[in-house]
Amino acid sequence: MRNSRRGDVDPFIVMDVMEAARTAEAAGRHIIHMEVGQPGTGAPTGAREAVKSAMDGSALGYTVGLGLPELRARIAELYDDWYGIDLDPNRVVVTSGASGAFILAFSALFDGGERVGLGEPCYPSYRQILRAMDLAPVGLPTTQETRFQPTADMLDADLAGLIVASPANPSGTMLDKDAMGGLIDACAARDMTFISDEIYHGIEYEAKAVTALSHSDDVYVVNSFSKYFSMTGWRAGWMVVPDDHVRRIERLAQNMFICAPHASQVAALAAMDCTDELDQNLAVYAANRQLMIEGLRDAGFTNFAPPDGAFYVYADIGDISTDSLNFCRTVLDEAGVAITPGLDFDPIRGHQTVRFSYARSTDDITEGLARLKRLMANRRR
Repeated sequence: MRNSRRGDVDPFIVMDVMEAARTAEAAGRHIIHMEVGQPGTGAPTGAREAVKSAMDGSALGYTVGLGLPELRARIAELYDDWYGIDLDPNRVVVTSGASGAFILAFSALFDGGERVGLGEPCYPSYRQILRAMDLAPVGLPTTQETRFQPTADMLDADLAGLIVASPANPSGTMLDKDAMGGLIDACAARDMTFISDEIYHGIEYEAKAVTALSHSDDVYVVNSFSKYFSMTGWRAGWMVVPDDHVRRIERLAQNMFICAPHASQVAALAAMDCTDELDQNLAVYAANRQLMIEGLRDAGFTNFAPPDGAFYVYADIGDISTDSLNFCRTVLDEAGVAITPGLDFDPIRGHQTVRFSYARSTDDITEGLARLKRLMANRRR
């Protein structure tokens, strides 16, 4: 059977690591999971209760393509609560996770063959979704000195758009207000679309993350209920788009997805009022972050930028190994700790970097760091 070249995308390596860890667990081993960017907690109690109630009283059929009106209104309120922004709910689009939002955004904004900039290292699915849509991802090599964020002088004149993430995956670093505004202005001056991935907003430690909407309405903002709201498998996200793009996105959403899952929208609406439970999760991430910064350095992983948000540490291991894929296999096999090779995030330089996630329980992080320290001590003998 014939194939489309658009299907020639790279594997998501972290999913392969997850499968290797699952196989080890099935064989009876105790694996500490530092590979996957997934909260160790489930959906908030209030969200689960809301779905139970809705299942008893509703068929949970299709919603309108843009999402439940009450959820869109509540998301708009969040922008006032978090950033002091008066957002029109009509600009909010509920999506099938952030992944669904990116498919809609790329479809609405770019024509086949156009080039879209990505600060590398970055979330790998940006690159693969663009390729699958016959678009050309263009890696912009960031450094630890730029805190793994792109700068205006990296932008090519022929880019159609730029995607940034703050806090970022895999580094956890953030753009401050001036840096965010500078990139948005640079894109506007070049007639370049600016897409801000804000999926890790709410998970910050020493300063609040800056939304692109604080600088301009002429941007696309993508967010999700997966991270701060601890609802990964529910596949509920949202997008904020300019007024004159709402109908364009609505037409695409109606045809591509019909709507985001109704039950997930019900859960998401309730989750937004579960602040106490969500802030308890955040306190765990904050404690884990401090453990990771100290524990990784103690184990011999010293070359990284401390994360501002999210729940990752992205470390250069060039002084330890220049084969991150094989190194991660060794760590899993010998220490029972699953971590992710940097090749997922940077196909050029990722052979000497790895990502550690600290989204799990503090007990798991403590045990994982102890295992890493023993492994590295044995390697030095």
